[in-house]
Amino acid sequence: MRVLICDDHTLVRAGLRRLLEAFEGVEVVAEAANGDEAVARARLHLPDVILLDLSMPGRGGFEALDELRQVVPQSAVVIMSMHDDPMHVRAALARGACGFIVKEGAPAELEIAVRAAASGRTFLSPQVSAPQLHGARSRNGAVSGKGDVDALPPRQRQILTALGAGRTTKQIAADLGISIKTVETHRARIMEALGCRNAIELLREAVREHDRAAPNHRAH
Repeated sequence: MRVLICDDHTLVRAGLRRLLEAFEGVEVVAEAANGDEAVARARLHLPDVILLDLSMPGRGGFEALDELRQVVPQSAVVIMSMHDDPMHVRAALARGACGFIVKEGAPAELEIAVRAAASGRTFLSPQVSAPQLHGARSRNGAVSGKGDVDALPPRQRQILTALGAGRTTKQIAADLGISIKTVETHRARIMEALGCRNAIELLREAVREHDRAAPNHRAH
């Protein structure tokens, strides 16, 4: 998998490169410090996945995303951000991004995000997924799952049910007595195990599982 990194901070790019190249089968083919460089280097290298910072000087991430979708439509774009504003997430997905991860997330999120994007699936960091839980419930009414939830380990079932109750990552970590990053990693593994094509499918499954478990389990 060939990856292009676009971030205006040199140290951030260096850290991402080191992390990405530690993943099996991943090669960083180029780096860019702004939107213009991202478009030019994507056109030159035709990467499988582009990691694109949302906040950059000059041309912003959304403008760069729009042009990248036209110039290299075969390249999947994963947005990186310091912020978890749901409006930014929805805007990124509407413009064709294949994922949205926050920079403070667990390393496992980065790996799953780029592999999901390369295979045509969508991954969202847990921090940006939680605010959409109730939105998914109200828009879709009754929801149905697509994976074998019963095959998940007990801890992941607990986390999935808590997500369905609208609990945040921080709240789930406190409820279960584990770290936030552990919750985030479990959440990423759940999405992978259920074969969800995007985060909204996972959220629908979480709501369904919570409703199913409601008579015997209530998240606190």
